[in-house]
Amino acid sequence: MRTLKFLLQKEFKQIFRNKALLPLLFVVPIMQLLILPLAADYEIKNINITIVDHDHSPYSHKLISKITASGYFKLANYVIGFNEAFDDIEKDRADLILEIPQGFERNLIREDGAAGQTDGEQLYVAVNAINGVKANLGSAYLNRIIADYNADVRMEWAQMPRFNLFPTIEITSSNWFNPTMNYRFYMVPGILALLVTMIGAYMCALNIVKEKEVGTIEQINVTPIKKYQFILGKLLPFWFIGIVVFTMGLFGVGWLVYGIIPLGNLFLLYAYLGVYLIAVLGLGLLISTYTETQQQAMSIAFFFMMVFILMSGLFTPIDGMPKWAYVITQFSPVTYFIEVMRMIVLKGSEFANIKTHFLIMVVFAVVLNGWAIYNYKKTS
Repeated sequence: MRTLKFLLQKEFKQIFRNKALLPLLFVVPIMQLLILPLAADYEIKNINITIVDHDHSPYSHKLISKITASGYFKLANYVIGFNEAFDDIEKDRADLILEIPQGFERNLIREDGAAGQTDGEQLYVAVNAINGVKANLGSAYLNRIIADYNADVRMEWAQMPRFNLFPTIEITSSNWFNPTMNYRFYMVPGILALLVTMIGAYMCALNIVKEKEVGTIEQINVTPIKKYQFILGKLLPFWFIGIVVFTMGLFGVGWLVYGIIPLGNLFLLYAYLGVYLIAVLGLGLLISTYTETQQQAMSIAFFFMMVFILMSGLFTPIDGMPKWAYVITQFSPVTYFIEVMRMIVLKGSEFANIKTHFLIMVVFAVVLNGWAIYNYKKTS
């Protein structure tokens, strides 16, 4: 125990004496957690739209006003010809074109005051589909606004009967776990999980490889220090730092800045975090056993981090991925931690709900650390 105590003292002194490392461990993750949720939002706004109005009627103007007042669209241009509007799309000045035909008002509202009793009026929408997500959402927003506008016109002009002759279905909905449908509530726990992963795997791998580069690891290998003591001396400091950064992010940013109050048991959350950090620290240790320089370690760690970012369910649901990609996500520890974070923090899930996730993470911790210790013992 005394040997391990001296090793831990040595590691903590090295970490806190490194003036370049401290901001990377404590400042950068908090700044990222402050900024990234503001940008990572699937609600697309300020979609540029060019409108071709052949009718120039009060009803076409009302439709244009309803579109621009929605908050989703920004009027890029108002022209009288489709070719001019299409030029805006070609030059990326517009994302959509809405063409209102001549006679729009006359065909929409019959002279006898009835609405919606004609064959209907067609509007033409052209979409710049290079950005598929923006195109789909923009088209969906526009279709919804037009449908609402059409319903308003029908309500204004239709002759409603005294009694409703047809039964209607009324839908009452409620939003659970995120009543305001704030996308940041969904993103902040996932981003925090990823930042903790970077500290555990990335920094741990670089720290051990640095010992190889400066040559001190050979000196340690010839001392009476046992393998498990050396490994614990390298892993425990980053285990504690990971918990500290997680606490700063969860309460300092998540609670105070974004108003995310954890609904679940904090002890359960930190218990899972402790096991998860052991697993990702084992990954960092494993990377260090296969690399000789920090550049090599950074390249391998960057590869894994890109997989974790794009295939862990952070930005896109894993259920919508192809089958082969879904299989890969099941071998990523980040996938389970992000899901557990959202379950405990947002839903208030209990141990029975995350029992399977807990057992899987224990397996990750045992396999990754066992593999790393075996490989390190063989190469030392």
